[in-house]
Amino acid sequence: MLWQICLVLLAVYYCMWRWKNRDIIKLSKQLPFPYTCLPFIGHAWLFIRRGKDPIDTFRLLADEAHKRNGITSFWFGNYLYVNVADPYAADKVMKTSLEKDEVMDLVRPLIGNGSIFAPVTIWRPRRKVLAPTFGQKTLNNFVKIFYKQSAILADQLQSVAGKEKFSIFSYVTTYSMDAICETTMGVNVNAQGNINHPVLKAFNGFCQMSAARFVCPWLHPPSVYKYMPNYSTYVKHCQLLKNFVDKIIKTKGQEINNDWNNNVEPDDKKTKTFLELLIESSRENNVYTDLELREETLVMVLAGTDTSAVGASFTMLLLARHPDIQEKVFQEIAHVCGNSEHPIETDHLPSLKYLDAVVRESLRLYPPVPVIVRKIETPTTLPSGLTLVPGVGVAINIWGIHRNPDIWGPDANEFKPERFIESTLKHPAAFMPFSYGPRNCLGYQYAMMSMKTVIATVIRNYRILPAEDQELNSCASKANLEVKFEIMMKHVNNFQIRLEKRSINECI
Repeated sequence: MLWQICLVLLAVYYCMWRWKNRDIIKLSKQLPFPYTCLPFIGHAWLFIRRGKDPIDTFRLLADEAHKRNGITSFWFGNYLYVNVADPYAADKVMKTSLEKDEVMDLVRPLIGNGSIFAPVTIWRPRRKVLAPTFGQKTLNNFVKIFYKQSAILADQLQSVAGKEKFSIFSYVTTYSMDAICETTMGVNVNAQGNINHPVLKAFNGFCQMSAARFVCPWLHPPSVYKYMPNYSTYVKHCQLLKNFVDKIIKTKGQEINNDWNNNVEPDDKKTKTFLELLIESSRENNVYTDLELREETLVMVLAGTDTSAVGASFTMLLLARHPDIQEKVFQEIAHVCGNSEHPIETDHLPSLKYLDAVVRESLRLYPPVPVIVRKIETPTTLPSGLTLVPGVGVAINIWGIHRNPDIWGPDANEFKPERFIESTLKHPAAFMPFSYGPRNCLGYQYAMMSMKTVIATVIRNYRILPAEDQELNSCASKANLEVKFEIMMKHVNNFQIRLEKRSINECI
């Protein structure tokens, strides 16, 4: 008798749910996805298939969208996502739907209301304060820090040059961590001198655990996740990172207050960090509390470390497979910057146009963040005439947009840096490695300058070789790199390469 009552209640709930979501269900039928939709979990099973990585499903969604004018849909649990791989539709959504989807709440235990994922009501006033700190003058002052840290990286690579294959990512990650901590907070973490630094381990652990949770909708509710075996480790990672930043904020705040109270004249020659600029702005405008300063600082560390490290590592991996392109990059660096005895300076970066094209092409093929999500709150009509209804999420499939053959041509999957020199984009949203629209990433230029500096430093000192010689044949070099999803998109084999030391006189 009890099971019959439960069955009736379940049937009533299902009918009520279908009636409440009738517009969403109608939309899903307009955007078919040819894979089985299971009860309760929808298409979520595709993200956890044995032998498959979640990124394989994002690629599958991109391919299906390419067959259907750049758009399709899928059910994630009982929530419908519209998958967009068309820049025209993406442009409309990202300019009109500014609210981030609830799935991004998974990183909130660490960054709270940090502006990258904050509700619009919090994001908008914070953005106005943050934007000036990313001015070109500030970024230019950071190049000497990028070069100092990349020179340390180049020195450390001597121990692996001329030997077996190794992971360049582990080296570039420590570079990025040191660079982001020095430019953001003014502290020398020295991760490059200690790959087991607790901050770095906590950062990597948090990202890996968040990625695993991201693709399992049943683990999204905090009330469920707190009973998972690894939850205590997750909490420890978050707390260690928070304590690390809190300590620095307290110290920097005291230093600035002392200078303020003692009427110390500001040193215009000193490079101010993002944190110092935010603290000073907060004092003048009463904008940020210490908690809010921590949130924004953690956003910069979280976004800045992995984005730059992943982007630079993919670029070096591609250059290893394409020695002709690598040689052109080297010749340009030698011409603009001189040999490895001369430091790379701010004025050099704008002149490295071919390197810039190489980095952009790498970001096109392997965007560090392959998908971003938005929430539809008001009816939104796309250029195609299709109307998205409130209550659905939109997955902006950056992987799919960057490889859409209707936009990039039949060679969309090939590595051709010249496409960023010889032609202009068909649509501004066709290339969005750092998001797009009003909520695009403020650190876009910061990341580009950091990546170009570290790549140039490595290439002027070393010749990058593939992990295996057979990767140089024409078929292998054109094949897609195998990737995986860990919040950021990463290489399955952890970016393995070999290095060969260059002669100091190996210039033009």
